[in-house]
Amino acid sequence: MKLKSFIVTITAFVGTAGILYAIGHAFTISPLMFRHEFTSDSGGFSMVTGSLLPILIALAVSFAAEKCYLYKVKKNLG
Repeated sequence: MKLKSFIVTITAFVGTAGILYAIGHAFTISPLMFRHEFTSDSGGFSMVTGSLLPILIALAVSFAAEKCYLYKVKKNLG
């Protein structure tokens, strides 16, 4: 049962994060895009980061999916 719970959780996480990143790139929504670049011309400083918003949303969705799955399993057993 733990393996199935893990599979549900990781599938929800990867699927949600992937869909949100794809939506961000398809519609050019910067909070949902993976790549952000910052370049300072005066100091020659360059930094590349990615948005963490899709990951945070995916964590919440995967937590809810796991809780729903465990509730469903307990309901079917009892």
